[in-house]
Amino acid sequence: MAKIRIGILGFGTVGGGVYKTLRNFDNVEIKKILVRDITKPRNISPEDKSLLTDKPDEIITNPEIDVVVELMGGIEPAGNYIKTAIEHGKHIVTANKELLAKQGKDLFEFAEKYNKVILYEAAIAGGIPVIMPVKTILAGNKITKIQAILNGTTNYILTKMDKDGADYSAVLKEAQEMGYAEADPTSDVEGFDAAYKITTLATIAFGKRVHIENVYREGISKIKLDDIKAANDLGHKIKLIALATIDEQGRADVRVHPMLVPENLTLAHIDYVTNAVEISGHPIGKIVLSGPGAGEFPTASSVVGDILAIAAEFGKTDYILPMMRCNHSQEAIPVDIKDTVNKYYLSFTAPNTQGIIGKLGTLCAEHNISLQSIMQKGVKDDNTANIVVITELCREEDIRNVIAEFKECTLNSLIRVAI
Repeated sequence: MAKIRIGILGFGTVGGGVYKTLRNFDNVEIKKILVRDITKPRNISPEDKSLLTDKPDEIITNPEIDVVVELMGGIEPAGNYIKTAIEHGKHIVTANKELLAKQGKDLFEFAEKYNKVILYEAAIAGGIPVIMPVKTILAGNKITKIQAILNGTTNYILTKMDKDGADYSAVLKEAQEMGYAEADPTSDVEGFDAAYKITTLATIAFGKRVHIENVYREGISKIKLDDIKAANDLGHKIKLIALATIDEQGRADVRVHPMLVPENLTLAHIDYVTNAVEISGHPIGKIVLSGPGAGEFPTASSVVGDILAIAAEFGKTDYILPMMRCNHSQEAIPVDIKDTVNKYYLSFTAPNTQGIIGKLGTLCAEHNISLQSIMQKGVKDDNTANIVVITELCREEDIRNVIAEFKECTLNSLIRVAI
């Protein structure tokens, strides 16, 4: 069997996992691996040290390389390297969720112009196979809803807050010490990472292009331990959920934010760094794919799977993997968050005086909001009390109007409830 020859851009955690995994396959040959510092000690066999290079052109313009595996992350120089590699006749495998979310349309059209394929299973949910199943096995379904936990760092933090009763800052520090969170955790804890992933996944699942600038994003940094406890009392768990729905008119509601997830739902029990993707459609109904969403070997599993998919067809046809190519000629119509309909968990700090709860109920009624429950929890030394409200389904714009008018109280938390 002829070997497919690859070059790897980036030799971090995932790159190392790909290198180790590919040693088990005789039909793939690593020709070169791009690193920033060629003198840095690395976990690589002595006989393979000659594979390392700090010169990108030894990979992206090298005529002896068939597939470029981009594991650098970020927009540049990764985007430019990919385009140059395509121009020089290489297929692409990437794990770069940010690049796909921001420049995916341009990259896929560019690849099609040169009759090259871009595969990106590792960019969405680490080791969980999602993209290929959606494009192949689930291709006969009309997918209308995705609810997913796509970020292991935030899921770890929320799980530890729940199980250990620790506050956000303490758990974040622990996650950084254990390597689950970066020194600058913004991309994870503020929802950027999950937003990049759901943008691409929704585009693939709905067959209509979703743009990252239309994805509402809210992270977990404002979640308090009191919210975790209140959610438990209400029979829910708080999770950072990536949600995407589409209606018959092609209107796509795509967003990332914390949700109260009822304990009878599978996603409520996806804990620590595990990820999960729940897909709803017809005729399949509802399925949940779950597993490790990051890490050396889980992500390498998806990268190597993409490499082998190309290897299986390489040299056998002039147009490989047609089902895996981009075919999104239509744009999804974005839905603004203020026009969405949700249930809400609201926590207020209120003065312990008569009529406060009554006024809140009146304001909600004036804005067409029905309350599922309302409770006051204790009185503090400063004569204030905590009021917790769960609403029935209502418009986001209406709930914001109530909050703006309920000036006697301080809003502590607003979290949407999964439905």
